[in-house]
Amino acid sequence: MITCAVVVPSPPLLVPDLVPGAVERGAAVRDATVAAARALARAGRRWVAVGVADRRQTVQPGTRGGFGGFGVDVPVALSESARESESTLPLAALVAAWLREQAGAQSVRVELVASDAEVAECVALGRQLAEADEDGLLVVGDGSTRHPAAPPGWPDDRAEGFDAAVRSALSDADCEALLSIDPALAGELQAGGRAAWQVLAAFARASGDWRGELLYSAAPFGVAYHVAEWTRQ
Repeated sequence: MITCAVVVPSPPLLVPDLVPGAVERGAAVRDATVAAARALARAGRRWVAVGVADRRQTVQPGTRGGFGGFGVDVPVALSESARESESTLPLAALVAAWLREQAGAQSVRVELVASDAEVAECVALGRQLAEADEDGLLVVGDGSTRHPAAPPGWPDDRAEGFDAAVRSALSDADCEALLSIDPALAGELQAGGRAAWQVLAAFARASGDWRGELLYSAAPFGVAYHVAEWTRQ
């Protein structure tokens, strides 16, 4: 039974080898993310992760991959005994595998939902996960990419209010607030984590009472990164 869930972002800058000239710039979000993963590992070493990709798919724990598509082929594995290589794992799966290794977890199964998935689809997956036999839930996804520090011509005035609402919902373990996020607005603001957060909300709503704690929330590079821990009460 899942007793702990953590929310983390998915930027490649989490992996120091991918950003050799900017390791310190990403230290705050990296440290918070790794700390959250280690808290999840203390709750249990067998995880299921939810992330966002271009289509619905499941990546089994026996899979290995690497960050070659992001400049440096840092190898990662979804379990200690993974043998099957996959050259094109989505970023959310790669980040889940990297965090598994950083935290010393045994395995992680990755459930990927389409970035434009309907809320009902997210709810259905969340309800399924309420019956999962893993120990922990890792939720991978970023907030809006359109904050003031974004490249010229890209910021959107709605981004700050959007991610403030997400921040509050994650802090309070407010399932209804997460489920009320408008997919169309999230799409316009390039908030890639929307579908994964809604899977989390449906899971938590179906599995008991949860308490939230916000560990990090900022948009240092124009992209909002949220890190939170939810524990079963």
